[in-house]
Amino acid sequence: MEPQVIDRPEKSRYEILAEPDAETGTETGTETGTEPGTETGAETAGFAEYHLSEGEIAFLHTEIDPRFGGRGLGGLLARGALDDGRARGLRVLPYCPFIRGWIGKHPEYTELVPEARRARFGL
Repeated sequence: MEPQVIDRPEKSRYEILAEPDAETGTETGTETGTEPGTETGAETAGFAEYHLSEGEIAFLHTEIDPRFGGRGLGGLLARGALDDGRARGLRVLPYCPFIRGWIGKHPEYTELVPEARRARFGL
């Protein structure tokens, strides 16, 4: 299974689901000979916590489980959460240093942050 970003509004967070590999800590598939997606062992590999209010989504904290580190899941989580915010017409307030840094490296997402507040976030 490919990593998947889902919104969990009841928890006020986006989660990224991925399959761990017990021996290597990488996605099931290439090293074991199993096709990704044929196992149902997807786990929550990380999350981006948010607060939603009046057309704005404030990202507060992002975390990836160390067992899933080094696989680029943080970037996939950020992109998925921001793409969903864009699709919903939400203004983004990146209080979380990870989300803020990710937007800084991907300027095509800067427009999601209200122009009057970009300087506050260093964008």
